[in-house]
Amino acid sequence: MNINKIIYWIATAILCLLMAFSASMYFMKTEMVMGFFTTLGYPTYLVYPLATAKILGIIAILSRKSPLLKEWAYAGFFFDTVLAFFAHYMIGDGQGGMAAVGIIVVIVSRFFEEKAFSTSNTN
Repeated sequence: MNINKIIYWIATAILCLLMAFSASMYFMKTEMVMGFFTTLGYPTYLVYPLATAKILGIIAILSRKSPLLKEWAYAGFFFDTVLAFFAHYMIGDGQGGMAAVGIIVVIVSRFFEEKAFSTSNTN
């Protein structure tokens, strides 16, 4: 296994764990999450669709069956983490750290996915 695959799998594991944890919180502690959404200025009706989209995104990235769905999943995760970071930043609650980690692992996972699984890479 080459270094690109190792970096890819570490970043992707962190990304998937972060999104799975987030989705589980959305489903299991819905009222609390709705309170956070209200504080951040987001509509609460997004909680369940976002949780579902995060689970589907994890499946799309890990299965690697559809390049189009995988790209949409990465895009969705990127926008989700960027919007979360700036929402926390704008209200000044100092809680944007996990969103910043999310932004980094989305970028690293996507960048190294291409390097690790390109057809010219024989390792």
